[in-house]
Amino acid sequence: MNERIRAREIRVIDAEGNQLGLMPPQDALRKAREQNLDLVEISPNAVPPVCRIMDYGKFAYEQEKKERAARKNQKQIVLKEVKFSVNVDEHDYITKRNHVLRFLAEGDKVKASLRFRGREMAHQNLGRNVLERLIKDVGEKGIVEFRPRMEGNTMHAILAPPKQIPGSKKPEKPQRPQQQPEKQQQQAPQPASGTPTGT
Repeated sequence: MNERIRAREIRVIDAEGNQLGLMPPQDALRKAREQNLDLVEISPNAVPPVCRIMDYGKFAYEQEKKERAARKNQKQIVLKEVKFSVNVDEHDYITKRNHVLRFLAEGDKVKASLRFRGREMAHQNLGRNVLERLIKDVGEKGIVEFRPRMEGNTMHAILAPPKQIPGSKKPEKPQRPQQQPEKQQQQAPQPASGTPTGT
């Protein structure tokens, strides 16, 4: 930028995007200074290098603003943990299952964990049944990354959100056609009422 440009000759573009042609960097820098702007090398590998007259401070600010917006729009996948127990009652299970479904719908991964205490270690199959039931209930709303497995005295499974979340909303629509048979039933008596008049 500016005095650091070492090429003997450069191709210059002005602030409006118009090409000014080939010239020594000193002449291009003089033109930039006349407009209180900077001379910035934008294509150093070109022959000759391409430089543009611009407000570098404003350019750097706009680039940083775009990068911040891009980072803001990126979804950071978070691993949420939902803890179950071997003897979980039905109401508690449904509540925790709904938490899992909500986390998956929000695009987060879920670690469903179940800790065995004392004598419960002798009944690992009961804990596995709880996690397998959860996987079955989640169905297509989640992808199983790790099936239930033991680590120490804790069994856990990891579920990830489906790749196409909007597709899970499609099965909700087929409720409307149920109203059509009612209309058919209302229309059905009409021929019946017409037959006595014909006889």
